[in-house]
This record gives sequence, C-alpha cells and structure tokens, in this order.
Amino acid sequence: MRILFVSLFIVIADQLSKIFVKGIEIIPLNIKLNGMYPGQRIPVLHNIFNITFVENPGIAFGIDFGGQFKLLITLITLIACLILFIIFYRNKNKKIMLRLSLAFILGGAIGNLIDRLFYGVIYGYAPLFYGKVVDFFDLKILNIYIFNHLMGNYIFNFADLAVTAGVILLFFVYGREQNEEKEVTAPIENYLAENRE
Repeated sequence: MRILFVSLFIVIADQLSKIFVKGIEIIPLNIKLNGMYPGQRIPVLHNIFNITFVENPGIAFGIDFGGQFKLLITLITLIACLILFIIFYRNKNKKIMLRLSLAFILGGAIGNLIDRLFYGVIYGYAPLFYGKVVDFFDLKILNIYIFNHLMGNYIFNFADLAVTAGVILLFFVYGREQNEEKEVTAPIENYLAENRE
C-alpha cells in the first residue's frame, strides 16, 4: 500500500499548484497569497502553452450541465473515488504498473474532488459540494470545430494530467497482460489443436 504515497504526492502537488494560481488568505495565520485573476494568461511557450486561470463549474473540458447538476457531479466524483480506492485495495498484490496507474487516477480524482467539495466554502462563493475546479495549464493544439464549439484549446490542471497518465498507463498494462496471456496459452492451444487432428 506504499504506492498510495504516489496518490498523496499528486493530491499535494495539485492543491499547492491551485493555491498558487488562485491565491489564498488565511487571516488567523496572517497568510495572504495573491493569485491570478480569472482569465489572466501568462505566456510560457509562444502561443502553444500558457498558464491561464479559469474555474470549471462542470466536468472535463469545461462542459457545464448547469447548477442543478452540480451536486450530482460532486457526488458521482465522490463515489468514483471510493470505488477507485476499493479497486486499488483489491489489486494491492498485483503488478506495480497496474497499482501505479490506479494510484495516478485515484490521486487525480481526489485532487479535483477537493475543489468540488470545499473550494466554494474556502473561497466564500458557494456551499459545500458546490465548488469549482481550478484549471490553469493552457495547451493549444489544433483549432477544430465540433458542433460549433471550438476544440483545440485545452485548459486543465495537475489532477487532470495525473488521471490521463493513469488511464494511458492502465491501457498499456492491460494490453501487455493480454499479450502475456496469449503467449502463455498459445503452446497449450497449439498442442490441443495438433492432438485433435
């Protein structure tokens, strides 16, 4: 279960990066960190990569189903995190790459869940469960219009990056295990096919 430290690292890195972007004020501790203002863009690599502060009220890629679904989205995220933890626990003795992929996904999911659960209360704009996810990595790939919506400008965060990396790694691990199973069963299948003749 030490691999859960990977999830913990992702959650801490995600939350620290969001605090630096959004800023925070803790009056009892006399801490004030001025962040960026919403929509502020800091160029990093020409027009391809920027740091741009946006708050996502919905799900991935800024898809917003409206305020009436906000609680449902947060509850689904919470349930998904619990299911991921159970899956992780059930696979605690499996290969390291499988556990690592699950740790990435779990850490990223928890990172965004914290925003949805607490940011509305912490920053004073919404009740518990109604917070917005802070996004800031702004990557422009291609300008493609899908259903009159401009795609190609993706703004995401460290948690999203971890989930994506975990899913890609999971597909790689799954594909590799399928190939290993074929290699193990191929001699048996060949033997059975030869003896049937």
